[in-house]
Parts: sequence; C-alpha cells; structure tokens
Amino acid sequence: MRPLPGLAHRLATAAAGLVLWAGAGLAAAQPATPAPVAGPKPVVVVVATGGTIAGAGASALNSATYQAAKVPVDKLLAGLPELAEVATVRGEQAFQIASESFTNDKLVALGKRVSALVKDPSVDGVVVTHGTDTLEETSFFLNLVVRTDKPIVVVGSMRPGSAMSADGALNLYDAVVLAASPTARGQGVLVAMNDDILSGRDASKRVNIKTSAFSSPWGPLGMIVEGKTYWFRSLAKRHTANSEFDIDRIDALPEVAIVYGSGAMNPSLYEAAAKAGAKAIVHAGTGNGSVANYVVPTLRALRAAGTLVVRSSRVGEGGFVLRNAEQPDDQYDWVVAHDLNPQKAKILTAVALTLPGLTTAELQRIFWTY
Repeated sequence: MRPLPGLAHRLATAAAGLVLWAGAGLAAAQPATPAPVAGPKPVVVVVATGGTIAGAGASALNSATYQAAKVPVDKLLAGLPELAEVATVRGEQAFQIASESFTNDKLVALGKRVSALVKDPSVDGVVVTHGTDTLEETSFFLNLVVRTDKPIVVVGSMRPGSAMSADGALNLYDAVVLAASPTARGQGVLVAMNDDILSGRDASKRVNIKTSAFSSPWGPLGMIVEGKTYWFRSLAKRHTANSEFDIDRIDALPEVAIVYGSGAMNPSLYEAAAKAGAKAIVHAGTGNGSVANYVVPTLRALRAAGTLVVRSSRVGEGGFVLRNAEQPDDQYDWVVAHDLNPQKAKILTAVALTLPGLTTAELQRIFWTY
C-alpha cells in the first residue's frame, strides 16, 4: 500500500523535533562548566638603554638617517597598550645612548642591575632594549655573568619608530611575550628580532640596513608568531645559572683589544694595543684565524711578555677556528676562539680575565665551554 501523501515528511519533522527536545533537556540537565580563573599576569621589567628602538627621524622615509636614543622608556611602553594583555610591565631608563657608545663600565652597571631585578621574587622576566650596533656583545655578556634561569631578552630595532614600516613595536612586543613565557626559563639570554628567537651567545648583526639583520650561524632557537613562542632547539653551551662567572663579583672588566686581519698587516698595531694596556689581543684573522708569517714574531713576543693572544676569524657566517691547524698554538701558547666572532671573543676573554691567575689552558677550556 502506498504511504499517505506527505506522511514521510511529517514523520521526519516530528523525529527531528524529538531529537532537538531531548538535546535541549540533556543540555539543561548538565551543570554549567565554570570559566577558567585567570591567574596573575607575569611581571616583566623593561630596562631601556637607548638605541634605534628609541630613535626618531625627520620623516617617515628616514629609516637609516635618524637620531638614536631620543624616546624614553615610558613613551615606548605607552605606545604599546597591547602589552597589558601579556604581562604587567614596568620600565626603567638605565641609559639613553646609541649602543656604539657602550663602555665596559656601562656593561658592568647594566649587568648588576639586571642581576638585581631577576633576584626579585616578584619579577618573572627582564627585557633590555638596546641599540643594534653592540647588541650582540651585551647579550653575550649577560649570558655569561647573570646567574638566573629567569628569561632575559635583549631587543632592538633596525628602524626608528618614526620610520615607515618601523620594526621596533613588534620586536618589543615579542620580547615581552618571550620574557613572560615559562618556556623561556633556563634558555639563557635571548635576542628577539624580526620574529626570531636567537641565543645571545651566537646572535650577530649581519647586515646594517635590513630588519632581518640578526641571525646565528647555527640557526634560531625558535620563533614568536602572533604572540606565541615556538622552539626548535636549545643552547648546548654553558650559560647564566650554570656559569662560573657572576656579575655580583665583577666590578670592572680588563682591557682587551681586537686587531683586524687583512692583507699587508702592520705588526705595530698589536704592539700599540699592548702598550695602551690591553691584557689580551684578539686577532681577527682571515679564514681559519690565519696569521701572516711576518706578524707571528710580534705576537710571540707579546705573549712572552704576558699578553694573551686569541686567534679568531673575521669570517661572517660561522668562522670556526681549529686549534693547531693554522698555527702551532700549543707551541706559541696561544688560544683559539672556537666559533665565536672577534667581538664575542673579546667579551669572553675580558670576563675570563676577572678570574684570578688565568692561564692559557684555562682560557682555552672556557672558549670550548661557553
């Protein structure tokens, strides 16, 4: 027998109604899920030192010609209300200088202030705003001497805030995200630039007019994307909480000089550095830290007189100096800088010289370790 017209449709509609009614009843019977209770936001202190991130130019087109260190930290933070969603942020003005004007005294003062902040139990992380010219030296210095597992993030920008497509605001936001993140604990001092998470140990400025200026020869540790951190690797070298160095016991850094290698070197440059008070000379050699045959006698004489000699490489991407491969380092009592570029080798040598009775064997161990 054929079904009545429309009966199938009416039955399907009634069944659907029963399902909806039953679902509503089940929903009403279920207890409401409580909304998650947000805990207190992490506390992040931004220590400002100046640099391009605090710079201003005459027009939006002045991305390379501008005055650094013009904008104080309170204005930098006021321009980023989004930070309040990430952390409780406060700022301190440590210095207001272009980073090429950083001295050893300023490095030590900054290190002591950062050390004091991370000892404060109410502080979860520290961001240091910095000019990019010497950002890599400062980040490595802090990585060596501040004994903490709390995040310390160094950040800068390649364009002033007044420039078209300025990068400072996002870099600073990313730095605060990173400093507030529990995933950044124990990772050493970090550099947040151009969405990358770099290690302060091997991050370096590779070009001076692009926002992608900073990189590491061994790659980034991770990335910051839309306010979230993503990690790919960890630093294998010794740092921060596990360091044998402690900024609280360092009041001054010994003088260390860099002499840049090239063809047709003048050996008297090394002698002048030692005469000016350098306790160690970093030779920024070509290739594998090569030393010209006519320079060798001068460096040997300086070493015999007590000046430490460190062979490094001027090669931009991963200069890796092998011991006893280019020169008989054991015979000459010289040290090799491993994979550290000349400016980072200078920082590590200066910090190592704060140890009493430093020998070349100990300095070489330190270069392998850090």
